[in-house]
Amino acid sequence: MQVIILAAGQGKRMRSRLPKVLQPIAAKAMLRHVIDTARQLDPRRICVVYGHGGDQVRAAISDADLAWAEQAQQLGTGHAVAQAMPQIDDKGVALILYGDVPLTRVETLKDLVAATDGGRVGLLTVHMDDPKGYGRIIRSADGAVQAIVEEKDASPEQRKITEVNTGILCVPVAQLRNWLSRLSNNNAQGEYYLTDIIAMAVSDDVVVEARQPAAVWETLGVNNKLQLAELERIHQRNIANALMENGVTVIDPARIDVRGELSCEPDVEIDVGCVFEGKVTLGENVKIGAHCVLRNVSVAAGTRIAPFSHLDDSSVGANCIIGPYARLRPGTTLAEDVHIGNFVEIKNSNVAAHSKANHLAYVGDADVGSKVNIGAGVITVNYDGVNKYRTTIGDNAFVGSDSQLIAPVTVGKGATVAAGTTLTADAPADELTIARARQTTVPGWKRPVKK
Repeated sequence: MQVIILAAGQGKRMRSRLPKVLQPIAAKAMLRHVIDTARQLDPRRICVVYGHGGDQVRAAISDADLAWAEQAQQLGTGHAVAQAMPQIDDKGVALILYGDVPLTRVETLKDLVAATDGGRVGLLTVHMDDPKGYGRIIRSADGAVQAIVEEKDASPEQRKITEVNTGILCVPVAQLRNWLSRLSNNNAQGEYYLTDIIAMAVSDDVVVEARQPAAVWETLGVNNKLQLAELERIHQRNIANALMENGVTVIDPARIDVRGELSCEPDVEIDVGCVFEGKVTLGENVKIGAHCVLRNVSVAAGTRIAPFSHLDDSSVGANCIIGPYARLRPGTTLAEDVHIGNFVEIKNSNVAAHSKANHLAYVGDADVGSKVNIGAGVITVNYDGVNKYRTTIGDNAFVGSDSQLIAPVTVGKGATVAAGTTLTADAPADELTIARARQTTVPGWKRPVKK
């Protein structure tokens, strides 16, 4: 089996400089969705027919194993498929898909391919309450598919038909090549319709086997930003449904966005407005508060992430408490039972078990030991304007509020750094270190008065 993906349309109604097939669903180009689905069918070849914005399309989808065919002139779907035929061999069948129809399920396509057994043509159709704009399926008295009539060429009686063509079909390649050579553009659009091969197949005594998807949304294409948004919500609701079927509590399935791969163990709870990007793994009984953003993050069992926290390229251990309004930046690793509180930022740092930074702190390029307390307003000063330096804080250390640790510096095991200290040299283990100006009161001093 080989796959031809038609992706040459201009998409004027998108009103965007980005080619239509590169418009995103769940942060992934629609064309990429179609290619990823096609790969699951294990085809011998995938050929993408491109046209408008071709340089952008080929730059964005640069997979080495794809074949490409250019449709320089937009002369219809039949003409588009014909451009791909030099890349397609005559063995087996060709499955024809569309770069702007991103949500077709693999199971539906497998069923369609199976319908071609015995040299038949497999045609995906769907029943619509409002079929306006779609080609109608013409059947004989015994129910056999006879032809597809485009709406502009249909009679008033034919327009009443609710079974419509989705454009997706699977055809024996040798016959497809023959039928394409016989297409005519003698129609209302002046185009070479791929749909005309259905009547040719019937004329050549080839059975056309119709199949239907489980849901209409599998066949919906995108022509404008409104339709793009509608498919986005359908896709996200499908993801939410799958999560809930696997034991995840999604507080509102209409308010979740997964823009990558989200893997959850049982009893995970996700509140409203959360966004998951890249690869995110959530362990058993993890709770994600409202309006959190997680990107390329693993979170171990029992951890609670409070609302409005952002975690990026980080690893969080079991039974931690993060947030609210916390930020974990790339390179952060937290061990078990770590507390990172409101308006605390951790970057490129390792924090060992049972340590905490509960208020308004910045920990960057640091290695923090176990059972460390980092007070409010503490800053690891890691950057001199040119280079980054690391800070080391030993087990059981206590860093008082509003202290600055000027890296590279080490706070020894069990050390206490007094509040307000600016630490420029190592603080010895098990000792109190203070580095601040002596408090002075100036007798008789008066605050200036505006003249």
